[in-house]
Amino acid sequence: MTFATNHPAPEVVVTDTNVLINFLHLAQLPLLGSMCSYRCAVPNQVVDEITRESQALALAASFECRHIDRCDTDDSATRDLFADLCTRIEIGEAACIAIAFMRGHLVATDEKKHAKRIAIEMLGERRLLRTEDVIWRCVEEGLITIPEADAFKARLAELRYVMDFSSFADMEPA
Repeated sequence: MTFATNHPAPEVVVTDTNVLINFLHLAQLPLLGSMCSYRCAVPNQVVDEITRESQALALAASFECRHIDRCDTDDSATRDLFADLCTRIEIGEAACIAIAFMRGHLVATDEKKHAKRIAIEMLGERRLLRTEDVIWRCVEEGLITIPEADAFKARLAELRYVMDFSSFADMEPA
């Protein structure tokens, strides 16, 4: 017997190094696998950018536990786009944007300069997420509370990732 669910299939979010590292700093990679609306996937090129042994081990464990998925630029059209993007932006960002563009996925990145402009041009702003957008989705889904989200915000600020609002409570719908 099969049961219908009220949840649509989650949208794939191709996750860049800086967002991934923020969740590694928070020790919250399992949280990424708990969301109903998003399924995070990390390109092999981003995996290669995780150079701290403790972070690489945590990431490997998250793959093994299926909290997040791996993805790759494995077809010729994606590889061609990836190669072109690599002439303009860093490898991890290029892989994320190429995969998202070719497969209709979202991208999670905290890039603020050229890579962000390219992502918006190719994907549109709706398909671009930041760390705070992912944290807010966790709040919306009831996975964490606003005080927990604010604690994450404070911890990331200590590590020099500053969000431009005072509290996640400010993001609540009116």
